[in-house]
Amino acid sequence: MVDNLMTKTAVKEAAVLKGAKKTILALQHLIAMFGATVLVPILTGLNPSVALFSAGVGTLIFHACTKGIVPVFLGSSFAFIPVILTIKEMYNGDLAYAQGGIFVAGLIYVLLAFIIKKIGLGRIKKLLPASIVGPMIIVIGMSLIPTALDMASQHYIVAGITLGVALLINFKGKGFIKQLSILIAVLVGYMVSLSLNIVDTEAISQARVLAIPAFQLPKFDFAAIAITVPVVLAVFMEHLGDITTNGQIVGKNFIEEPGLHRTLLGDGLATAFAALVGGPANTTYGENTGVLAITKNYDPSILRLAALFAVCLGFVEKLGGVLASIPNAVMGGISFMLFSMISLIGVKTIKNEKVEFNLKNIIVMGSILVIGLGSDYLGQILNVEIGIRLNETVSISGLSFAAIVGITLNLVLGFVEKKLKKEAN
Repeated sequence: MVDNLMTKTAVKEAAVLKGAKKTILALQHLIAMFGATVLVPILTGLNPSVALFSAGVGTLIFHACTKGIVPVFLGSSFAFIPVILTIKEMYNGDLAYAQGGIFVAGLIYVLLAFIIKKIGLGRIKKLLPASIVGPMIIVIGMSLIPTALDMASQHYIVAGITLGVALLINFKGKGFIKQLSILIAVLVGYMVSLSLNIVDTEAISQARVLAIPAFQLPKFDFAAIAITVPVVLAVFMEHLGDITTNGQIVGKNFIEEPGLHRTLLGDGLATAFAALVGGPANTTYGENTGVLAITKNYDPSILRLAALFAVCLGFVEKLGGVLASIPNAVMGGISFMLFSMISLIGVKTIKNEKVEFNLKNIIVMGSILVIGLGSDYLGQILNVEIGIRLNETVSISGLSFAAIVGITLNLVLGFVEKKLKKEAN
């Protein structure tokens, strides 16, 4: 009897401890996604509380569509910012028309998911060997580093201390403490910022404890939809790269299981939902993928818990004020490590898959890296736009254009290579 009681007590204590660990790790993911998720509505005029709510619900929708096995968090997409601002100007500030365009874009994502399921995964895998996937992951991480440096530039000392603490714990810490390197570093950076009087506490004092987010329904107009829809072509490759990166970190092929069609379906439905309530389009977040790489904890339920926190945060204005008060320099220091980790995964992909450095692969990988990382710089030197312009406001450039060029080159050079071998025999 006593032994049974002790066993039950031990089980309860273990469950409580496990729950506490999950909660802390979920809060870490919440902090990682917060800055970028609220930045998009701040830049466009959409409501930040609605963005948090729709990001949380969108993440839960994504997990439902992907069998709950992909550890992904969805947040506000930066790719739609130019068209949102254009539509805002076209309709005298009425962002409901931008919501209408985003809603249709989400439905097109859903359509793409069904098309990919129809044509089969085999054809997709042939298009994406490691010689393409590896450089794409490198570009994803490296292209985000300037954003981290820009945030860090607001106070390099604070950013350096935050980054230093995170690296110290990551390399010297053990067990659960090591998994909390990001959260501890942010807390240390925040305390240092408070001592230096660079924390704006006005957002905390002015925020109400509870408030219902300002939800609003979309409006539909052909012109707004026509401007928005081409963005889907640009963000498809971004989605592909993010899901591939996530899988490489976890050690699973999420393109194969649960399948690219399911991840696209989840992304599309999440984006459509966000548009219905007044939020920005959703996308898989590299910040949270970076957290996975650092903590080595890939439990998808932690991301779902973080999503529930985001939903609640949409209603808790005071807590949102606290998170909003975290200085950009602190987030810049942490982001620098997160984004660097993503790039390292790309290098490991090339190494682990034993990519042969023959002429074809060197050309393909070099093209992706040069176009993905240097298209803006090359464009300025050559005085040309490097990319594909879809309309006046939308163009495929950077990673998206680099991926298209890489896939095309790989197919063409592969065909030439086979033809030459055939003729030689």
